[in-house]
Amino acid sequence: MRIALISCTKSKDTVPCMAKDMYLKSDLFTKASTYVKQNNYDNWFILSAKYGLLSKEEVIEPYNLTLKTMKTMERKQWSLKVLNQLEENVQGQYSVDFYASKKYREYLIPELEEKGIKCTIPLEGKGIGEQLGFYKTHIKK
Repeated sequence: MRIALISCTKSKDTVPCMAKDMYLKSDLFTKASTYVKQNNYDNWFILSAKYGLLSKEEVIEPYNLTLKTMKTMERKQWSLKVLNQLEENVQGQYSVDFYASKKYREYLIPELEEKGIKCTIPLEGKGIGEQLGFYKTHIKK
């Protein structure tokens, strides 16, 4: 089973809504979610600084929190929370592709790999502009 994880974004809706709709003001999130929907992932989730792992249909409130301002220990605790949420939501063997910045994956990947879960970062090393360019050429119209 292949799982994709996409990070939340600073740009959010201003009213409670489903997680998959909360971040649509962000071009990067919109393109990343479109890309993963088109590329045979069994499921995908959103990594949220506030909520941890979000299912697409989960209704959430707008918030203003980012991992970028969290201390190392807080990010480690957040990663353990996400790991537990993944274990609750995904059954059986799976691999994870990250469409998320380093802060969202730095402590989570080692935890997943310790459990034998293969992790990849398809757009590793690409800046936001390069990521948007990748999506532009790889999203089917």
